[in-house]
Amino acid sequence: MVPKDPVMLLSYINTQLRDHYSSLSQLCDSLDLDKEEIVSRLAAIQYGYDEKTNQFR
Repeated sequence: MVPKDPVMLLSYINTQLRDHYSSLSQLCDSLDLDKEEIVSRLAAIQYGYDEKTNQFR
C-alpha cells in the first residue's frame, strides 16, 4: 500500500527506487501507480525526480 501522506510517500518511493527499481517509470509500471500523480504529489512538497540519481530530491 502506498502512503497518502506526502512525506511518507517521499520516503517510501525513494526507498523503493534505491532498493528495487532502476527508474521511476519501472517502479510505477511494476506497482501499477500513476507516475504523474506521484510526481505531482511530491512536487507539492518541493521535491522533483532526478533521473541521474534515481531519487526525489
